Amino acid sequence: MKWIDKLTKTRLRMFESSTGQSHVTEEDRFLFARPLAKHNLVIIGTGTIGQEHMRVAAMLGRARVHGIFDTQEHSLDSAEKNFKKHSSDPLVRYADLHTACNDPAADALMICTPNYTHFEVLKVAMASGKPIFLEKPMATDLHDAAAIVDLSASYSAFIQIGLQYRYKAQYVEAFHEALERRSLGDVKTISVSEHRPPFLDKVGQWNKFSRFSGGTLVEKCCHYFDLINLLAQGRPARVFASGGQAVNFVDFEKDGERSDIEDNAFVIVDYANGVRANFTLNMFCPDFDEEMIIVGDEGKLIAKENFNFQHQTESEISVEVLKGELGISKKSIVGYTRPVEQSGHHGSTYYEHIAFVDQLEGKVVDCATAMQGMWAMIVASAAQHSMADGQVVDVEEFIGSQGLANLLA
Repeated sequence: MKWIDKLTKTRLRMFESSTGQSHVTEEDRFLFARPLAKHNLVIIGTGTIGQEHMRVAAMLGRARVHGIFDTQEHSLDSAEKNFKKHSSDPLVRYADLHTACNDPAADALMICTPNYTHFEVLKVAMASGKPIFLEKPMATDLHDAAAIVDLSASYSAFIQIGLQYRYKAQYVEAFHEALERRSLGDVKTISVSEHRPPFLDKVGQWNKFSRFSGGTLVEKCCHYFDLINLLAQGRPARVFASGGQAVNFVDFEKDGERSDIEDNAFVIVDYANGVRANFTLNMFCPDFDEEMIIVGDEGKLIAKENFNFQHQTESEISVEVLKGELGISKKSIVGYTRPVEQSGHHGSTYYEHIAFVDQLEGKVVDCATAMQGMWAMIVASAAQHSMADGQVVDVEEFIGSQGLANLLA
């Protein structure tokens, strides 16, 4: 799967933005020339991820952030102030969601609002007929996710789901080795883990409550279930999960309601084609670690990322292929150029934007569709259900019990 299209020109960012090169006027810029922004974006939701998308759009330069909307005035003020560090373009501030979605000058909409608002905001946005980027998770429950899939099937434009971990350097390489080069032979088992600090603060602290976030495995881990689904290349059949709230926010209350968000979990997924997978989550760690281990009948792959944010060191990212006597083993240090890696989510948001703009320009790209987003949610939702009752979840029966048997068609 080719997640990243070839770029036509290397950007000399350290020179093009250097004060020592400020004497070179626009008419004399060739190596330092920035791409012409051909599309106008409207960012709906200007919190942490909304501002990341604004920053990355300005950095990529192929689309211009034209306007912003948020229900919180302080978020709008913060976004506008921070954006001035990256672009001198003026921003339109909309008074309401309908106006933001239907600005004739806007070419595409990016929905970056809290999880529990996604479906309602999306319905308003779709009335515009404009291309839409919808942040992950696409919804907080399966009924809304299924409705989004149905709506997207007949939508005149396209909807891209924000599952940007597909574009992380180690997973791009892992997919290339496992699925394109078939270095491991037939994939048999997949093991993924994430160890990280707790959820950050949000406006209204919505991410501390399952009814607003969908639960940790939906909110955070849909990224990993998307990766596992793609690698397994099959339909999940059974899910078993164990987890809970051990350390984080156990004494947190807001408006008399206690936080109920899980901070650790173990998830096992069996696929109909015989592939088996497991996922481990721990969210009370002092630094960030991700690991993916894929084992096939001809080899093993280990993809690792470590980011010690306490020391603010560079991420250490590697991909190792072990073949034993069946072929060449190797270990590669992978990553993106520093400005790209530092732009957000270790560079994955940058390449996610490339895919989005490519779609705006009519190119065929590999990106997360509504259907793929829903299947990531199916695994996550089944795991949340399994954690709650301690039983193995048969995916087909689970979907049927939700009145959504048509999803299996």
